[in-house]
Amino acid sequence: MEKITSFTIDHIQLIPGLYVSRMDYVAGNPITTFDIRITNPNEEPVMNTAEIHTIEHLAATFLRNHEEYKDKTLYFGPMGCRTGFYLLLAGAYESKDIVDLMREMFTFIANFHDAVPGASAKDCGNYLDMNLPMARYVAKKYLTEVLEHISKEQLLYPN
Repeated sequence: MEKITSFTIDHIQLIPGLYVSRMDYVAGNPITTFDIRITNPNEEPVMNTAEIHTIEHLAATFLRNHEEYKDKTLYFGPMGCRTGFYLLLAGAYESKDIVDLMREMFTFIANFHDAVPGASAKDCGNYLDMNLPMARYVAKKYLTEVLEHISKEQLLYPN
């Protein structure tokens, strides 16, 4: 079998950033998959499931209520390796096109103090596995260390 695209990226050279992972076409319409890389793969500790789960709930809620992106958001969810998230948007984009959106989203998460949307037994299959303080910490760290001064090398996958 051929390696899938995400396994062809050099994770030794990969740093936290915002990358276009792939561009697909469904019935001739582009779908952009973004790699929102939060931690340095194989160098930093991975995120725990509780903060990942909390970020997922908050980010999905934010995106699906965003005036410009609510109808373009197809999916937001964690990577199995727990080093980041995938965002799928309807349309053809470059990483630089959504930096402002990501700044807005991670600011929202970093400053969130209310009950986590969907964090109830009725709404979620694992509602007890949430950690808002750590989700806020991770969001603030990504915002300040990556998004506030994002460089070209944090927008393009390493060769």
